[in-house]
Amino acid sequence: EGGLRPGEVLGLHLEDISYGRKRVTVRHRDDHPQGARQKSRRDRVVDLLEDRALPTLNRYVLLERPPEAQTPLLFLIGGRGARRDHALSYDGLVRLFQRAATRAGVRESWLTPHSLRHTHATRMAELGMRELTLMRRLGHAHPDSTKVYVRLTDHQVRDDYRTALEQAVRPDTAR
Repeated sequence: EGGLRPGEVLGLHLEDISYGRKRVTVRHRDDHPQGARQKSRRDRVVDLLEDRALPTLNRYVLLERPPEAQTPLLFLIGGRGARRDHALSYDGLVRLFQRAATRAGVRESWLTPHSLRHTHATRMAELGMRELTLMRRLGHAHPDSTKVYVRLTDHQVRDDYRTALEQAVRPDTAR
């Protein structure tokens, strides 16, 4: 729900979560043992104001994250195997994601952890988030990068068309 890059998610530390302020801080680090890293060299704060994100994260930390882990990394391999409490890799994240999608009955080849970032950007644009605000939220340096992430829906095109037509047929009293 935050529109984070998969590498940013994998690089989060426990200390990066602020439950009271409802936000995560994405920090540039090079300490992930599996090589996951943030694309941007700048730290940024991402608000998580949706109702599900932080409670779900909290449940994971309290009930699923191996409590004996010696690493500050947030997302770790669970279970009972020898790799328990090791850092989750990008490939591991993809496998978890695919299993969750299969359980949910979703079988779309384009659906990946990174595609959620595109979905988030599109949804925020649909809801009226300004382009520069969305650019900052996604951690982009240039608006052109953000435009790649936002997909116009048929509904948006139709609504914008209707709005334009309504403005065209209204008598302009300002002239």
